Amino acid sequence: MRALVLGGSVFVGHRLVSALAAGGHEVHVLNRGRTATEFPAGVQLIVADRTDAASMRAALEGTTWDVIYDVSGFVMAAGGSDIEALVELVDGSVGHYIYVSSIMAYDQSLVGVMPWTEDMPTDGSGARGYGGFKAMAEAAMLARHQRTGFPVSIVRPAAIYGPRNNIYDMETPMFLRLLQHRPILVPHSGLVTGSYGHVDDLCAVMMAMVGNERSFGEVFNITAEAVTTRHYIDVLAAIVGEEPDIVMVPDDALPALGRDHWGHLFGAAHHAVLSIDKARHLLDFEPSYSFTAGHQHTYAWFQEQGWATLDTALADPVWRSSWDFAAEAAAAASLR
Repeated sequence: MRALVLGGSVFVGHRLVSALAAGGHEVHVLNRGRTATEFPAGVQLIVADRTDAASMRAALEGTTWDVIYDVSGFVMAAGGSDIEALVELVDGSVGHYIYVSSIMAYDQSLVGVMPWTEDMPTDGSGARGYGGFKAMAEAAMLARHQRTGFPVSIVRPAAIYGPRNNIYDMETPMFLRLLQHRPILVPHSGLVTGSYGHVDDLCAVMMAMVGNERSFGEVFNITAEAVTTRHYIDVLAAIVGEEPDIVMVPDDALPALGRDHWGHLFGAAHHAVLSIDKARHLLDFEPSYSFTAGHQHTYAWFQEQGWATLDTALADPVWRSSWDFAAEAAAAASLR
């Protein structure tokens, strides 16, 4: 299989490239070449800027692909990419176009209504925000499918975790809080519920669905089980082998505290659960990792990085998410 991955330098894209290469496929990666990344042997890099139509045309015109994986969509929210121009360029020269969208493509006023299914309303806020851009890109590709038969499939993950996760306010700081016996602030009584899926399950279903005509023109939620934030902490604590130092944040204290005091998924805005019934029915999708097993696997990778004693916060230039243990400690002291 001849595959092109748009993005490919970090997290989902890099795991996908590695899985494709391990499967013996011919893999090409297209990105701006600005992120230093080691790819498996044989992976070929195409340097182009997808915010520049001329650059993309020079790179892709006349090429053919069994599958194109579009994993770099977030960069475009700020960059002003023309998704319709990209689709126009590759329509007719690709057997399957698989677009990685997000749970954020849903209309976020649905928070608290569960579960979310693929036929529910999407974010209409436009291209300036993450969810709005994802929804806009989805709509453009699906409209193209209706007009020309463009073989697109869209996957909407929820909270993706696992090795190489570059959203640094999820499992990495939680492992550190537990290992370093730091306080864990928990808003909303620990009841915020969200869906979590291992990155390798996402990559596996995207590889397995290639050429499946039942998936053309369809949107699929791809995730695993949903858990509360309190359950999230308890499971990771059991994996690490440490007792969590939990500090509940009363509702009346929330206005005085900012996002720096807990991961973004612990906030009320992420109280949402995805249904994967459609993916089960049309793709035979079943996650191979349970929430516990997936985080055990991720913790083993975390330990391999030598991060257990990490005393400086990590940050990613795209997501800009990190942690501030000093702010957390000060807030916990004020609440005890």
